Amino acid sequence: MKKNVLKVSVASLFFMGVGVYGQKKDTAATERKIDEVIVVGYGKSTKAKLTDNVAKISSESIKEVPNANFQNSIVGKAAGVRVNQTNGKLESGFNINVRGTASISAGTSPLYVIDGIPMINSDESTNGAPVNPLVTLSATEIESIEILKDASSAAIYGARGSNGVVLITTKTGKKGKPRLTLNLSQGFSGPTNKVKWLNAKQYVELFLESGRNSSWADQAYVENRLDGYSNNTDWRNGVIDTDWQDYIFQKGSVRDADFSVSGGDERYNYMFTASNNDTKGIIRSNDLNRNTARLNVSASPIEKIKLGLNIGFSRTSIDRVSNDNEFTTPMQAVALAPISPAFVDGEPFDGTTYANFLLEDKYANYNTLIKRVTAKVFGEYKILKNLVFHTDYGFDNYNQQEVNFRGKKTPFMSTNGYAYNSFVDTENIVFSNYLNYNLALGSHSFEAVVGTEFNKNKRKFSSVTGIKFPSDDFQTIDSAGEISAGRGSVDEFVFNSGFARINYDYNGKYLFKASIRRDGSSRFGDENRYGTFKAFSAGWVISKEDFLSSSSVISFLKLRASWGETGNAEIGNYASKDQWVANSYKQIPGLYPLRKGNNKLGWEKSTQTDLGIDFGFFQNRISGEIDYYNKKTDGLLADKNLPYTSGYPNMFGNEGDMKNNGFEFVLNTKNFKSQYFSWESSFNIANNNNKILALSDNNADQVVGNIIRRVGERLDSFYLVEYAGVDSANGDALFYKNTIKADGSLDKSTTNDYSEAQRIVAGNSTPNWIAGFTNTIDYKNFDFSFTFQGEFGASIYNAGGVFQSVNADWFDNQTADQMNRWQKPGDITMVPQARLGDSNGTQASTRFLEKANFVRLRNISLGYSLDKNLTANWGISKIRFYVSAINALTFTKYSGYDPEARSDTARGGGGSTFYSAPPAKTVTFGINVNF
Repeated sequence: MKKNVLKVSVASLFFMGVGVYGQKKDTAATERKIDEVIVVGYGKSTKAKLTDNVAKISSESIKEVPNANFQNSIVGKAAGVRVNQTNGKLESGFNINVRGTASISAGTSPLYVIDGIPMINSDESTNGAPVNPLVTLSATEIESIEILKDASSAAIYGARGSNGVVLITTKTGKKGKPRLTLNLSQGFSGPTNKVKWLNAKQYVELFLESGRNSSWADQAYVENRLDGYSNNTDWRNGVIDTDWQDYIFQKGSVRDADFSVSGGDERYNYMFTASNNDTKGIIRSNDLNRNTARLNVSASPIEKIKLGLNIGFSRTSIDRVSNDNEFTTPMQAVALAPISPAFVDGEPFDGTTYANFLLEDKYANYNTLIKRVTAKVFGEYKILKNLVFHTDYGFDNYNQQEVNFRGKKTPFMSTNGYAYNSFVDTENIVFSNYLNYNLALGSHSFEAVVGTEFNKNKRKFSSVTGIKFPSDDFQTIDSAGEISAGRGSVDEFVFNSGFARINYDYNGKYLFKASIRRDGSSRFGDENRYGTFKAFSAGWVISKEDFLSSSSVISFLKLRASWGETGNAEIGNYASKDQWVANSYKQIPGLYPLRKGNNKLGWEKSTQTDLGIDFGFFQNRISGEIDYYNKKTDGLLADKNLPYTSGYPNMFGNEGDMKNNGFEFVLNTKNFKSQYFSWESSFNIANNNNKILALSDNNADQVVGNIIRRVGERLDSFYLVEYAGVDSANGDALFYKNTIKADGSLDKSTTNDYSEAQRIVAGNSTPNWIAGFTNTIDYKNFDFSFTFQGEFGASIYNAGGVFQSVNADWFDNQTADQMNRWQKPGDITMVPQARLGDSNGTQASTRFLEKANFVRLRNISLGYSLDKNLTANWGISKIRFYVSAINALTFTKYSGYDPEARSDTARGGGGSTFYSAPPAKTVTFGINVNF
């Protein structure tokens, strides 16, 4: 009987050494790793022959992370790829950056390609908070994910490859008898962290003191307020002590069920999978239900022809809450006084400090329904032995409906009810035709691809708003007494492209690749409608040279170098055209100018150089990669201000430059391997240095709120007055002046006058370093794995801090640390004296800026498989029971909810938090059955 084996991973040189010596050579495993198939644009390669930087995540890694968003499975697995969820809402968008941010105003997300079809990835939410359009995709469908990181690999996608490319390959049937798999799991969730707020006793103490210290309020004013907030209960003796977090958060749950059946023979294969994910979020009234199905079939009716169909369908229903900037969002309830009751006689109390979100929760609803169909019909014809013609017709249809109803008792309601419905339908069609040629002549081998591609995208949007409803029982638009608003639009774009690539390989030692793509897009001006994107790369497999081929230490060593150009076309569909908006005045139609056209508007082009080393030691028991990249983006697409005399406020232009560079390091180790036990590790770490090189308007600073774009600084740095603490003599908040003295030196003296202090660049929301560390262990029938993720160097600005951590300046509940306020001369503290309404330290400053460094145990899994001799008697090849956890532990000095909880609106600027929900911590129990 073949024994099951255990795998584990740790990146410790000590353990690597222990794992390497005294073990049998595993040449077959070594060769399998080197010959691992890597999907690239319009083809495939192997790890040994690759001259580009491509990260691969297999289905085994993906299935370790049972989660509604497949992007979670990428976290910590690919060097230089930062993945973070906006916040803990189920529909929340993901931010994925490949080797830093390469644009200011154009899109920054990578291009997602599923089975060769560029996916629609536009946020279509209308409530101010994003919806992740890729939440429609189930991880159970995915065979592998390849991330094209350097320009040489991504240049084959030309105008859309500047932010990297994520290639998603779905599962297909394998040769052999039919296989049936069934997976069932149930999970339970809670927030990764809760913040400590004032309880009723602390709240009363602090605000009575704040009133006494106020320059304008008196004790009677404060007591009158407290009477109202407490519904005239005995707040002096703490009759009511409400922890609003008990109402904001709920016990979440995750239920997954999926099955698949697959098989095939020499002529055909098939795979059908279906899944259901039912998730109850950790935020009250935030739930998600998704159903998916996919069928992939292919057949070769005759020897030279192969035909196939890949089709997937998903239906995702999301119950949502308001965006972070709305008083009615659950997280803003932390601002409510703990002396206020949540309910009075079964009804949400309406006398709270601000709106009681429980009124919205009870008398309103907001649902987003997404239906998506992705399909590809493809054919292959073998013209000659080495020449194959491919034709692919791909289709992605994204349909999103949003329905919102607010009843007459919801906060701020003045129209006796409100209903809003929106509908968006986007179709993306891709038609690709290309030839693939392979030739081997002795030690020389060639592979060439040449083809064309046509891409058309059309989007239709409509919405309608109704008010004045007869009662809350009537919630559809046709029951509205008045239709108060309506919108409708249609827009489209077209890409017409040609591409070619050639690979040369001499004896597996000397590798060369060149590619070119020419894209034409309707988005750009007449004078720059077409762009050409070239790339070159080369590799030298030194380990195949005579002087190394017999080495017992170095089993694989390859040098790589690449250079390439990619573009960014994500600027909207009519940026190069004069834009006018239809409007009406007293029911008379009219037009007004929105943006001036620019016939010279061109591509945002990134040029990237990559130098890399792939290595393997001791039969590849130790292997890895070291890379240096330097990416410069020219012609940044941005709004350019125009004189008002032109009749237009601005126009799009190519107005800036930016660069990203850094190092990436990957280390994979087989620490131990025997008949019953194996342990493997994978460690990656990467740094990114981002710098703005040029901006519009003669490099003038661009300041938006607390964010600055300045030449020489990282993109979107925080721009704040520097907080200096508290004057121990009188409790005043102090700020560093940071002004320039007459002699040119910097004045670092302090002042209690905020207007005398100058702002400084005080940090950035993006990390300098990101890292991941995965271990996989198998011991007999047990399997165990875990992944740590880390980010270092980023800062997070708490835009809500000016309300919630300001020494009781107003009646918002405060974080518990505000009890450490200054009270008497000589007190040393960072919290100023409490003075009601006197703005003592409430202004935007570095007081509310913190480092967001963290290390997180992102996922951990323990499984046990029943003995195969036992299951074989039942006609089952494998039964595995497992328990797993996501976001199990977080190590950070950040004092807020979570370093990955960021605002889903622009409040506070990029990288800020504003009453933002933390991610969920989820523990899941499941069973996998293979027949």
